[in-house]
Amino acid sequence: MPGFDLSSVRTPCYVVDERLLEKNMKILRSVSERTGCKVLLAQKAFSMYSTYPLLARYLDGTTASGLYEARLGYEEMKGREVHIFSPAYRPEEFEEITEICGHIVFNSFAQLRRFKPALDKAAERGRKIECGMRVNPEYSEIETAIYDPCAGISRLGVKAEDFEEELLDSLSGLHFHTMCEQNSDVLERTIPHFEAKFGKYLPKMKWVNFGGGHHVTRDDYDVDRLVRVISYVQDKYGVQVYIEPGEACALNAGWLVATVLEVYESGGHSHAIIDASAACHMPDVLEMPYRPRIIGAGERGEKAHTYFIGAATCLAGDSIGEYSFDKPLCVGDRLVFCDMAIYTMCKNNTFNGIGLPSIYRIDTEGRVILEREFGYGDFKGRL
Repeated sequence: MPGFDLSSVRTPCYVVDERLLEKNMKILRSVSERTGCKVLLAQKAFSMYSTYPLLARYLDGTTASGLYEARLGYEEMKGREVHIFSPAYRPEEFEEITEICGHIVFNSFAQLRRFKPALDKAAERGRKIECGMRVNPEYSEIETAIYDPCAGISRLGVKAEDFEEELLDSLSGLHFHTMCEQNSDVLERTIPHFEAKFGKYLPKMKWVNFGGGHHVTRDDYDVDRLVRVISYVQDKYGVQVYIEPGEACALNAGWLVATVLEVYESGGHSHAIIDASAACHMPDVLEMPYRPRIIGAGERGEKAHTYFIGAATCLAGDSIGEYSFDKPLCVGDRLVFCDMAIYTMCKNNTFNGIGLPSIYRIDTEGRVILEREFGYGDFKGRL
């Protein structure tokens, strides 16, 4: 069980444990220390900024997918690097981006040309910005198409055949992102494809960014192999390697706690309705899809009492899955969903007028701290 009293929190709620975050941070920092690479937090996966002071002790900075994430990293992880990548930047936002981001990665040479005047103006103001280009090695091992940036007619990254060598002097680095929740053997198999298509440009680069999707803090992750791959590229080409894990930073560092609202039988099946929602509070359960672990629960039929766990929304498919328990579920019981620090707070919504979960933080001393509660105003203010 998580290290706090379940009765001390108001559900639904996310609970993030800084002690577990720090465990992940130490693993990531060991990679930096062994290789000299730099590690960034990909805020798209985890952006609970009250933990940033802790993360800043171990990470080199943040990476963003847009202006708001960039501002968050700039404001809350002060003094650290701020990187940004977007498939297309908004002209009205770009000047502010140049004020807060030291590294700007473009998705096409058309974007680089379009914003070159703004970059020149930033340089005149004394802003030293390093520009990068995202490239597509046309190789990945991601089985779920929605997460595969190399699948089909991908909009993400420049292919080798479209690389405009005449603009090479405008770049400081190259960026590729081809992985999702994968081990370092996948990265090792990806590098030769990247080298074959873009290796000839690396001697002119200051850095190369391996993107995210590296599950570095997973128990079975081969950290030694990652160290070898990073060192190989840095030593061969004389570049600074960046990695930007999101999930790995907060993997298994938090939970979603929910309360059973109703239990009933229908068509020979047992149902339990809870005050949390897959669609609203853990969207990846439906999007990937996957079945999150509930502490103390088993697979269907594994334990004596099996239930379909669903939400109090009108969406027929808003079901977390089928779980079994040693004892019958009762109204008021608490269920604890695991690995809910990532892709939850940064993706949740108020569909059906369902309230957003409260956010709790367990500090390094083990104290449970309520960070934020949400109410009707948060729902109405978005509409």
